[in-house]
Amino acid sequence: MYEFFLDIVDLISRFGYLGIFIMTFIESTFIPIPAEVTLIPAGFLVARHEMNGLLVLFVSILGTLGGSLCNYWIAYHYGRRILISYGRYFFINEKKLQKIEHFFDKHGSISAFIGRLLPGVKHFISFPAGLARMNLRNFCFYTVCGGTIWCSVLIGLGFVIGENDALIKKNLQVVNTVLVIFVVCLIAFYIWYRKKRRVNEMQ
Repeated sequence: MYEFFLDIVDLISRFGYLGIFIMTFIESTFIPIPAEVTLIPAGFLVARHEMNGLLVLFVSILGTLGGSLCNYWIAYHYGRRILISYGRYFFINEKKLQKIEHFFDKHGSISAFIGRLLPGVKHFISFPAGLARMNLRNFCFYTVCGGTIWCSVLIGLGFVIGENDALIKKNLQVVNTVLVIFVVCLIAFYIWYRKKRRVNEMQ
């Protein structure tokens, strides 16, 4: 594993910031390449003063946004047509499709933000957003917010821990647990806030 880590470090060092952009772009599409494969070694290079930390973060956020917009665009232009034609194979009909669109119309912003923080969800959250034709400006803003947190965590892990694979795995599990707890608290606050606002509007 250590040799594999050094190979990735060497690869990122060779292709530089363009390589980080391409890898994070691909990772944010429907191709589920873990971001940690790219950003933890990049953080290690930052610690060795071979890359600039702010530039690494900026480029990785750009890649994250670019890949997410690619998914959004596909779903926006072709998602409804594909699901109407083939949705029955995935147990999705017109009624369920309308529910998805209605949900994102009401909760799209918080969903896009939370989706970027959850492992296994962040690769695909752009599809329902595009399918529901979520406001593009809001989609970009909340994608960048969520992506900034995730990219910063991974770069920070690489910076602090470096090539210690056991520590990376252990701390990555802790980070994922903390993010899930944070997301649950955020959802609870969001539900409470909407209920409170609804009550205030009725008074």
